[in-house]
Amino acid sequence: MKPGKRYELAGRVAATLLALSAHGAIAQDYPARDIRSLCNYAAGSGADVIVRFYSDRLSKLLGVPVLVENKPGANGAIATDALAKSKPDGYTILITPVSSTIVAAPYLFKNLPFDSTRDFAAVTTLASLSFVILADAAKPVANVAELVAHLKAKPNNGFYGTTNNTGVIAAELFKQAAGLKTTYVPYKLNTQALTDLLLGQLDFITFDATWALGQAKGGRVRILAATSAKRSSALPDVPTLSELGYGSNDVAPWWGVVVPAGTPRPVVEKLAGLFNQITSAEDTKKFLAGAAFDPLPGTPDQMQALMKSDAERWRRYTTLAKIQPQ
Repeated sequence: MKPGKRYELAGRVAATLLALSAHGAIAQDYPARDIRSLCNYAAGSGADVIVRFYSDRLSKLLGVPVLVENKPGANGAIATDALAKSKPDGYTILITPVSSTIVAAPYLFKNLPFDSTRDFAAVTTLASLSFVILADAAKPVANVAELVAHLKAKPNNGFYGTTNNTGVIAAELFKQAAGLKTTYVPYKLNTQALTDLLLGQLDFITFDATWALGQAKGGRVRILAATSAKRSSALPDVPTLSELGYGSNDVAPWWGVVVPAGTPRPVVEKLAGLFNQITSAEDTKKFLAGAAFDPLPGTPDQMQALMKSDAERWRRYTTLAKIQPQ
């Protein structure tokens, strides 16, 4: 080998080793201060429960505070936009139902303040969750067939409410399958929608099974059906809409962790390893089962691929439900 070539090769090897060393140092030094954990929904919501659980476990593993910051509103877009505009250093994370707050968002809103395909880096998937249709337990509506009959007897088929993208898609697909024109009423907080349901201003609401379970145990609402393809292990007696003949869609959002695009890969991989460690722990499995979740660990690359394939699924759902971006 000519001397010039040897020097060139040696330079490349040295540069590679230097880069690897720098990447290792980044991961080893991270984190050096508090981490901000954004939540798309209000304190006390089902989403908030999940975010706080994982944030607490992450704090214990890292030995630094992981501070939850609730930014509800705009169907989750406020917190998602805050993440997109944060410094890409791993000190701001978003634990969220990625399939609805990021992947489905472009099909529901015309003027998003963020780009769902360019502004985020996938860390890892966490779990999947069914949504459910809820009615006032005090009303004579014990199943979906009775809900449909009740709605068809009302002018314009009544009203429904929800606070998030998945709830809208689930309800609109149900409406289409049942031949309903029920009007959607948007809400910022779950409690506001629940109050209006109990006051009779809404006829049904669509929410995540985590929050719904707590309300059903309190006796205020009745869970009529799940929107997933199969019954949830936490709700074995609740039939799916597809079982009941209302379409064959699988509206079950999955949760994951995202950081701003440009976050150093070693930091992303370190976070992924820590979150998968949390998900595989026995106490987490019990927690997820009690909250109607199914564990869904993964890698950054697997999650990125899932986001891409899921975008097509949600596009199809919004088309089927005839949802026009607002």
